Amino acid sequence: MVIADWPGVNAEWSREIDVPSTSSADAPGAVRRWHLLDNGAELARRGLTPTGTLLCVHGNPTWSYLWRSLLAAGSDPAHPWRVVAVDQLDMGFSERTGTFRRLADRINDLGDLTDALALAGPVVSVGHDWGGVISLGWALAHRDQLAGVVLTNTAVHQPAGSPIPPALRLALHPAVHKWGTTTSDAFLRVTHALAHPPLPADVRDAFMVPYRGASRRAGVGNFVADIPVGASHPSFAALNGVAEGVRGLDVPALMLWGPRDPIFSDRYLKDLITRLPHADVHRYEGAGHLVAEDRNIAPAVFDWLASRITCGGDSVAEASAVAEAARPADENAFKPLWALLKDLAAGPSAGERAVVEMAPDGAVARSLTWQQLEESVAHLSAGLEGAGLRPGSRVSLMVPPGVDLTVALYACLRLGAVVVVADAGLGTKGLSRAVKGATPDVLIGIDKALAAARALGWAARRISVKDLPAGPRRLLGVETSLAALAREGSAKNARSGAVPSRRPAPDSPAAVLFTSGSTGPAKGVLYTHRQLAAMRDTVAGTFGIQPGNRLVAGFAPFALLGPALGTVSVTPAMDVTAPRTLTAGALADAAAAIDATVVFASPAALRNVVATQAGLTAEGTAALGRVELLLSAGAPVPEPLLAEVQRLLPAASLHTPYGMTEALPVTDISLEQIQAAAADAEAGTVPGAGNGVCVGRPVRGARTAVVPLAADGTAPAAAPVTEAGVTGEILVSAAHVKDGYDRLWLTEQVSAGPAGWHRTGDVGHFDADGRLWVEGRLAHIITAPDAVVTPVGAEQAIERLDCVRMAAVVGVGPAGTQAVAAVVETVPPVRKAGPAGAELAGKVRAAAHRAGVSVAAVLVVPAQPTDIRHNAKIDRSRLSQWASSVLAGGRPGMP
Repeated sequence: MVIADWPGVNAEWSREIDVPSTSSADAPGAVRRWHLLDNGAELARRGLTPTGTLLCVHGNPTWSYLWRSLLAAGSDPAHPWRVVAVDQLDMGFSERTGTFRRLADRINDLGDLTDALALAGPVVSVGHDWGGVISLGWALAHRDQLAGVVLTNTAVHQPAGSPIPPALRLALHPAVHKWGTTTSDAFLRVTHALAHPPLPADVRDAFMVPYRGASRRAGVGNFVADIPVGASHPSFAALNGVAEGVRGLDVPALMLWGPRDPIFSDRYLKDLITRLPHADVHRYEGAGHLVAEDRNIAPAVFDWLASRITCGGDSVAEASAVAEAARPADENAFKPLWALLKDLAAGPSAGERAVVEMAPDGAVARSLTWQQLEESVAHLSAGLEGAGLRPGSRVSLMVPPGVDLTVALYACLRLGAVVVVADAGLGTKGLSRAVKGATPDVLIGIDKALAAARALGWAARRISVKDLPAGPRRLLGVETSLAALAREGSAKNARSGAVPSRRPAPDSPAAVLFTSGSTGPAKGVLYTHRQLAAMRDTVAGTFGIQPGNRLVAGFAPFALLGPALGTVSVTPAMDVTAPRTLTAGALADAAAAIDATVVFASPAALRNVVATQAGLTAEGTAALGRVELLLSAGAPVPEPLLAEVQRLLPAASLHTPYGMTEALPVTDISLEQIQAAAADAEAGTVPGAGNGVCVGRPVRGARTAVVPLAADGTAPAAAPVTEAGVTGEILVSAAHVKDGYDRLWLTEQVSAGPAGWHRTGDVGHFDADGRLWVEGRLAHIITAPDAVVTPVGAEQAIERLDCVRMAAVVGVGPAGTQAVAAVVETVPPVRKAGPAGAELAGKVRAAAHRAGVSVAAVLVVPAQPTDIRHNAKIDRSRLSQWASSVLAGGRPGMP
């Protein structure tokens, strides 16, 4: 062995040990030589006492080298842990035994090794691939030593009737198996090629070193041959024993997953979650099978160890007890999201319209009264329960806003199913990534969504909205329809008067809502029933929305909140995946259809409404004139745009609540308050006023604060402050803040501020009147040599120029020495992207200078790259990369 050829490995870690074998694969009295990477000697030499031991088990065809980042991190004096990474027998640099070792033998072998090492607790087992199964087998047999388990891409169960992954099927084929796994090194090379990004050459070589020559690859072939492909396989019973035994493990568990894995896909993660429902889970978007190579998992592992294993010895049970004690004692006061539906259906409003659906020509296509809505929800909920859905079942809803979506949503919630709402506004790629990550049990969709689900494997079970003929039903893999389930539920309710047999608990999961994906891959945000109800109450209390109001929802998620508020709800005729398609005529038609009192529309939608107002009829103008309240959120709304909207809706109070998917809303401000804040900033009479978008004061029941920025543009953990003029990351605390990020444990840790606070990732400050000003995203801060620059204030100043429609201020160059570049979309738009002309550049620089920002370069684009959902959030990270390339002499192209 030439340890110097193993990048990232301390030579002191490598050791060998002779271990008496008790395996049935060996003759009595046999002794086997194991190779380990073990930082125990290093810790001892440095006088460090380890907190415990990580027992790391590789899979096939890797070796202990896979765990080098954990070995290095465990040697850090700040959090010393002994890390023992084994080379399994016949693998890595351990002995080639010449025997065929089954799964049960390997579990037994690992126990022999830990006995020989006299390994004492607390021990946290860590496993990958088939090493995950073996590590779990060891954990079940050593519960007295076990403190926790960590798993990376692995599987303990093969679903009945589901084929094993194609790559493994090929490796097991008699014509391929020996040549592919043993005679040649093809299996190793294919596995190494699964890394994202590709492994560096020296790392790839290190993984190959122990397997040079067919005589050293017999274990690789035997590992593959030992995969249980059916109940008759010799290792099936051992695997099944581990799979079932895991259900009884009550120690803390962490699952770190690479979703780009052709072998162990998210369905295996979902299976593990059902067996270890208390586990913390983090999916590294873009990572694959070799997740420990694709991402540095050490920070996640050691943060988790600190929070779950070493903090006062808290166990899962103790943590649950603490959470239970924090819940309100009086559950009778809790009113679920659907509570008003039943009340209105039984009262004087029973025959009044509740949900209205518009046709493309502006006419009313369908509607339901409150009584019909309640009956439809009850029938469908019973039908879904009859189809096998249970509390906790995940249901992806891919149905356009309207009657069908409203009924399906409330039926699922009442049943206790978890609705997954990933709208088409994420784009095809983003939508597919989101849905697969949420691993729904069932997908309910229109034909287009069902076809995509069949082609892309979004869900095993598919339900259509309407009844389909036999041919399309088979083609789309549809088992039933909402219409059929409603009929079955109606018959069931008629027989027994049944409603769902269980009422979901207030703190059980209710929904996974996805962020817009404007600052990275869309994140699933998990809400409980209590938090959704709190959101309803906050919106109702802050804006005075109550039963009897009539809502036009130009943004799909808000349409779903309408029935919970007791409002008549309608979505205008538009492409809900592109808010900018809302026209003034469509808005007016929807308002007239229900005599609307409330309108919710995104900034992009409002821009197009203003741009198309010339087509309004007298009736449409009158309908808009009766609107009393307009809400617009999703991105900053410029005051000039609001002023134009005010002329269209003269009787309406215009509000632009600030919030995010994780907490909606957080603050609120009206047009008059925006104008007053702007006047204060201009006059300089209120300290702290200016440099950003004023988003007002907290909504009912919410608190806001900031964590001050450091000189390097980060917001290190610190006590929240509310002093005027202190710029920092914005914090929010409220009953309607998310429960957590779905299967993004590490992201959740980053977003968790001081106890009870959520870190929003936005940057801002308070003025002396207590108003919050948003200055941009923490990720978009520019670290210039002599200052930290937040972008929004300068962008607003630039956008006041008549020749600029949208502006983005971005950093170019290395952190700490960045130059400021302004990228503008002009009026009229330019034809080609590139450096701005001298006259425009001068105007932009002067405008930014008035906001206190020195702009080094000005570039123009025909259109800013914005998110699909809102058509308003500029992708500044993308623009920064593009501007850097252009200013370095690259071809402009399009950002």
